[in-house]
Amino acid sequence: MFRAKEYVRAKSLQEAYDLNQKRSSVLLGGMMWLKMGRNDKGTAIDLSELGLDGIEEDETEFRIGCMCSLRRLEQHEGLNRYFGGVWKECTRFIVGTQFRNTATVGGSVFGRYGFSDILTCLMVLDAQVELYQGGIIPIAAFAGMKYDRDILVRVIIRKDGRRAAYTSQRRSKTDFPLIACGLARKEGIWYAAIGARPEKAVLVTAPVTEEPFEVQAKELADRFCFRDNLRGSGDYRRHLAGIYMRRLMEQLGEEDLECR
Repeated sequence: MFRAKEYVRAKSLQEAYDLNQKRSSVLLGGMMWLKMGRNDKGTAIDLSELGLDGIEEDETEFRIGCMCSLRRLEQHEGLNRYFGGVWKECTRFIVGTQFRNTATVGGSVFGRYGFSDILTCLMVLDAQVELYQGGIIPIAAFAGMKYDRDILVRVIIRKDGRRAAYTSQRRSKTDFPLIACGLARKEGIWYAAIGARPEKAVLVTAPVTEEPFEVQAKELADRFCFRDNLRGSGDYRRHLAGIYMRRLMEQLGEEDLECR
């Protein structure tokens, strides 16, 4: 367990940002990974009073606050209705319900973990992140940025008509993913993201063609780099990625037929 010399419940984002500029400070999200460390911190900054734990929806977008729990994300009717249940599928194997009740969207996204199901899913939805100082930027660009002392305020997902699907493979039900695959289709374009390669997710796009899904899926999978770790080899991951991308293409193809 980490220890902090001072605990501050921030009254504004500006106060939280100013406190966070010290390297010894730390922002408190769900603390699911932070509590496993043993580093001493100067100031622990709590954002829980800033009203950033909800999900707002209007005609054009969803706005997910950084303190929103993964459980709330999993159960949100609007998100799952619009994106075909992709958030239930994305979150249901993340450790367990108690964990998801505590872990936050901000902690999951800002950490940019290689094993992150959340980051992978957000990639194919072309989500944006709102940073307190950095403004609004695409999540694919954010994932490649260096870590800094800015604050992730919320995640924005636009209602742009895309259809999305997600799947992963784990060695056991609640383990970290061996491979995490997300796919979306919009206006003749595939949006594919693969995480746990074991690197963090990246996004690639490709036109939808008349080739069989098996061929298109292999071409997409071959554009990613895969490496070995204790959970599996790079070659095995590449093989799985091709299979799962084909299955996701078939799933989205069936949904398109149902909508006609």
